[in-house]
Amino acid sequence: MTTWIPVCRLDELEVLWGEAALIEGEQFALFRLPDDRVHAVSNQDPATGSQVLSRGIVGSRGDRATIASPLHKQVYDLETGECFSAPDYRLPVFAVRIVDGVVEIDTRPDRGQSGAAA
Repeated sequence: MTTWIPVCRLDELEVLWGEAALIEGEQFALFRLPDDRVHAVSNQDPATGSQVLSRGIVGSRGDRATIASPLHKQVYDLETGECFSAPDYRLPVFAVRIVDGVVEIDTRPDRGQSGAAA
């Protein structure tokens, strides 16, 4: 059963800028795209274990939104968690929805990304 956790209002997230959220002792990184889709991933860098992905660089590979780690620049698909630059690494992703302007996430990893728009 999915348990949706409210995190923040959509308008509190800056476009193309990561924000960290602490939920039940675990850190998440949220990213709002220009079309108001929001992606949530673990804030923990799979390569180093550091809690830094919310400070990564948002970009794209073709039509796929990405985040580049601020430490060693591994590039991850925000929807699947796949690492483009180092296939041995994988980033946990979390389902997101937006209800009445509030961003909610399912804190169980790898439940897919709705990337829901408002």
